[in-house]
Amino acid sequence: MTRLLLFDIDGTLLLSGGAGTRALNRTFEELFGVEGAFAGIPVAGRTDPIILDDALERAGIRADADGRARFLARYCQHFEREILLPGPRKGLMPGVRRLLDRLQHTPGVVCALLTGNVARAARIKLEHFEVRRYFACGAYGDDAPRRDDLVPIAVERARRIGIDVDSPGAAVVIGDTPLDLQCARAAGARAVCVATGSFSTEELRRAGADAVLPDLADPECFLAAVG
Repeated sequence: MTRLLLFDIDGTLLLSGGAGTRALNRTFEELFGVEGAFAGIPVAGRTDPIILDDALERAGIRADADGRARFLARYCQHFEREILLPGPRKGLMPGVRRLLDRLQHTPGVVCALLTGNVARAARIKLEHFEVRRYFACGAYGDDAPRRDDLVPIAVERARRIGIDVDSPGAAVVIGDTPLDLQCARAAGARAVCVATGSFSTEELRRAGADAVLPDLADPECFLAAVG
């Protein structure tokens, strides 16, 4: 039986230095003529489609499914360029590459993704920081707008490529927000949180995480936390 480790991306594995926000704002202005459309809209732990819905509602703009799809496709085009630029705190989080190297050679565990990013944006980030190869599969914001629906999708996708995962309860969600914890709970999965994003260790403990780590720099502590 395999323990499926489902990693969030932003704030957990890496930070893209504001490239995502710049690309979102640039796309919204280009398509709808509104500047700074995403200023003040919360993004931590939320899916790209939900974040877009908030910006559209605030701007008083109605967009159908095709319009949203065009927006997200254009956003990814801008994001491919924006991520090449410098930005604050841009880079992998402490210990991430060392941990992924260790997990790659640890029997009984498989790394995958569970992220609010649409799949193309997730791929751009992971390829930019040269860590895409560590992840067998994933579930993304364009699979379901509700993050709570993503764990079963990730588990089923893992099974399709031959990973022996018994149930969503055999998965562990690793993230940096209470919403990561919430989506784990919705599926009966274990939740391990890291305080590398917007929430402190105390806030994540109070939210009810099964384990809280300051970061991913200690592989032994991480392996103990995921059980």
